[in-house]
Amino acid sequence: MNLPNALTYSHTLLSECVGPGDTVVDATVGNGHDTIFLASLVGKTGHVIGFDIQEAALKETQTQLTLTGLAPQVELHATGHEHVGDYLTATTPVSGAIFNLGYLPGGDKSLITQPTTTLAAVTELLKHLPRGGRVILVVYYGHPGGQTERNAVVDFCQQLPQKVYQVLQYGFINQVHNPPFLLAIERR
Repeated sequence: MNLPNALTYSHTLLSECVGPGDTVVDATVGNGHDTIFLASLVGKTGHVIGFDIQEAALKETQTQLTLTGLAPQVELHATGHEHVGDYLTATTPVSGAIFNLGYLPGGDKSLITQPTTTLAAVTELLKHLPRGGRVILVVYYGHPGGQTERNAVVDFCQQLPQKVYQVLQYGFINQVHNPPFLLAIERR
């Protein structure tokens, strides 16, 4: 058995804190893999809120959700994840959230996640994390603009108060081409 890569490990970490009936966020819907995974974890009584600025990504994900029967527990929004607070009440707990930072695989490489909007979304989500809840960031940074976002999210996570959050960084350090790594923020 091999060590899991960052994306595989993100699903392990989410499966430990997300269960039936929970509310979760897919901050970067993309090709829908995380959305479908989260929808299966929360079940018919749960709720997945997904965000993407690319209509084609949302359309493809909606098709996959319909085919898998998971559409009823998912709402997709054609807007940036920095607006997540508009879709949560002040008291809505979010047991898990995931971000895949960078660009949509197979999509327009000039459309990338941005540090300001990413950190605005993370900051909002942290207000909704219950004890044991997790925000996962899978950081792809081997593209123009990626290093800037990488540095911003790492700096942000390093500044989080240790008494309130613990932050894990996970990734391979001996691979070429800037392999993605994972940041997991857990509320204590």
